[in-house]
Amino acid sequence: MCAAAPVNIHDSTVFPDAFTQLIKTATRLTLSLKDVPLTLDSGFDSNEHVQLIRDAQMIPIIKPNFRNTKDKKIIEERTRAFELIQSTYILRHTIERGFAWEDKYRKLVIRYERLKATFDGFRYLAAAMVNYRTEFGKSR
Repeated sequence: MCAAAPVNIHDSTVFPDAFTQLIKTATRLTLSLKDVPLTLDSGFDSNEHVQLIRDAQMIPIIKPNFRNTKDKKIIEERTRAFELIQSTYILRHTIERGFAWEDKYRKLVIRYERLKATFDGFRYLAAAMVNYRTEFGKSR
């Protein structure tokens, strides 16, 4: 069962359930997530999310969100801390680019399918098409 929410709900509300499912899946597969970095954008910057990730012995790499923060000392401190992990955060672009390629396919951008299996099938087809074009070019 996957964690899902309507489109008008921010992903950060689904994060605790999705993260718990990630931990359960890793446990079933006997995978260790200890010291594995988890990169998230600034929308997930909260003490609760950071603590949840640390409790799982993973490394939270979350871009700071300075909403409601006026204290320059706090801003400078969090900026300096993020600069130490920024090189790992930048790698996140590769994943985001993969999602952007998937979004080229209208059938995936707007979910018309009711069955998860059908939707997943279209996602696999899109991934195969992206990989094919990357390997062989658009001319084939």
